[in-house]
Amino acid sequence: MKLSKPLVLASNSPRRKEIMQNAGYEFTVEVIQTDESFSADMPVEEVPVFLAHIKAECFREKLQDEIIICADTVVIIDQENKKSSILNKPADHSEAKEMLRLLSGRVHRVITGVCVMTAEETVSFADTSHVHFKELSDWEIDYYIERCKPFDKAGAYGVQDFIGMIAIPKIEGSFYTVMGLPIHRVYDALEKYVLKN
Repeated sequence: MKLSKPLVLASNSPRRKEIMQNAGYEFTVEVIQTDESFSADMPVEEVPVFLAHIKAECFREKLQDEIIICADTVVIIDQENKKSSILNKPADHSEAKEMLRLLSGRVHRVITGVCVMTAEETVSFADTSHVHFKELSDWEIDYYIERCKPFDKAGAYGVQDFIGMIAIPKIEGSFYTVMGLPIHRVYDALEKYVLKN
């Protein structure tokens, strides 16, 4: 699929690259290192769009005719005290195990925020999916961590990996949002740039 402007995916994520390729887009990958900190007072639902936007803003000064796409995905678990927490990327095996135990047998939210930026306009949006996890045994958790090493994944899992295959019986929302890019929403944002001849 060719667009009227060069498309740049500003992400090192192999999952986002795979989704864009499978959707038929022609693009290059370019990443600018970004400070991804945010205020502790920020509502967790606003974090992914905020982070996607600041990633895109790093391209502002050098932006010419390109379309920049940035994204950020957060896994949100609602605690017993009704406070929502973000599960980031685990630092090691024990932290990954702790996160998967927390998700086991529960429903959690995955929100992916996207920012599409050109020299003329900036469009940001978020997409939410609710992910149902079955009860996980210690063996399943340990096997998954050893086999898939999910240390680059928010919430310590990839929906396309072993855990997604055996432990997620239901997703309310888009599978691709959980994987890291709500491609149906990205398509809508890029449709006006598609060369249809």
